[in-house]
Amino acid sequence: MEATKKEEQLMLECYRQLFKASTPSADFDNLVENATLNQFGQKEIPFMDYEIDEDEFIQIVDSILKKSRISSWRKESIKRSVLLGCSPKFKQK
Repeated sequence: MEATKKEEQLMLECYRQLFKASTPSADFDNLVENATLNQFGQKEIPFMDYEIDEDEFIQIVDSILKKSRISSWRKESIKRSVLLGCSPKFKQK
């Protein structure tokens, strides 16, 4: 699936809120700006250094996606993309 500009903005907003709520708290835009490049020219964000509660993750992503007027399957696709992307890891319970 290729994301539209609107969907990319939703994903960025999810990442911003997730990293803001993570432990330790971080500014996602700063992480992207200061990321190192790997041998393929891709930015490497140390997302595994940050933790968030799974319930809080779901609440944040759902609240952001609820505001948008896109289909439910696209919302689910965005949610999974954020989960499998560079989001903070879940805290152990």
